Amino acid sequence: MVTGRAITAVLLGVLSWTGVPAIAATAPLSHARIVAHFDLAAGQLPESAVPAPLGAVDVVFAVSRQVARISADGTTRVLATLPAPVEPVGGFSIASGLVRSWDGTFYIAYAAGTADLTGVWRVRPGGNPERIAALPAAGLPNGMDVDPRTGDLYVADSALSVIWRVPAEGGDPVAWARGAELSPTGSLGVNGLKIHNGAVWATNTDQGTLLRIPLRGNGKITVKARGLAGADDFAFIDRRDTALVALNGSNQVVLVEPDGSHSVVLDGQDGLQGPSTVVVRGRSAYVASAAFVRQHDPNLLVADLGKP
Repeated sequence: MVTGRAITAVLLGVLSWTGVPAIAATAPLSHARIVAHFDLAAGQLPESAVPAPLGAVDVVFAVSRQVARISADGTTRVLATLPAPVEPVGGFSIASGLVRSWDGTFYIAYAAGTADLTGVWRVRPGGNPERIAALPAAGLPNGMDVDPRTGDLYVADSALSVIWRVPAEGGDPVAWARGAELSPTGSLGVNGLKIHNGAVWATNTDQGTLLRIPLRGNGKITVKARGLAGADDFAFIDRRDTALVALNGSNQVVLVEPDGSHSVVLDGQDGLQGPSTVVVRGRSAYVASAAFVRQHDPNLLVADLGKP
């Protein structure tokens, strides 16, 4: 079980559009610049991000348990706040995975540390947060994505070494995948999660791997890349399975090729402060830094994305 006195250590294992000139951005990324700075003291540590209308980006703030929209002019607007637990197991709670559906409904993975709150939450436009699936209080639901064909949600549990499948309209979760490839070796196991090209892809933070599990078939877990120590969330940039992966611990974003080779494309010189997630829209790549360990300047940066 995740211990609460060191949420920082656990997660490490794990728009006035003002720009900061890129120093270290490497092809296919260029012109990296900070587009928003967040309030560390208020718990605005961005853990996941998704595209939003009109050039905006929606993020989930881990510690403040909020979903917020970062507009094209740099404004940060809180859209929803999840309820705080009374006495969380281990002394902390964290909002993590974020999915936005076509109609503007949000789904949030919430590790509240209590049985009454931990699970997957839904916020419909103009509505209040409601839990649609309960998950074990001892777990750490983390990265999450939706199968566009079925609407089912897939949730990585970094503490219990499992990927849950949650019905589109809520209900009892199913332990969809288990295996040594999902397990931690120290603090965090399976972490980031995306559905891409007919498969669930996931990172393992401690093992430093990028994994692929077909949605149909025997559920075999294949290691697609190694050497990604501290891997958090990620995003694909093409149909060839080329990905940008946030490495929280080393303060880098790496480009992972389909053959598993990888190279650094962003680092601290570009403004990263413990990157936690990557989102790609068109020819732009957004990287949110949660600053869990660095405890300085949680932010959102954007870089131009050329051909890999």
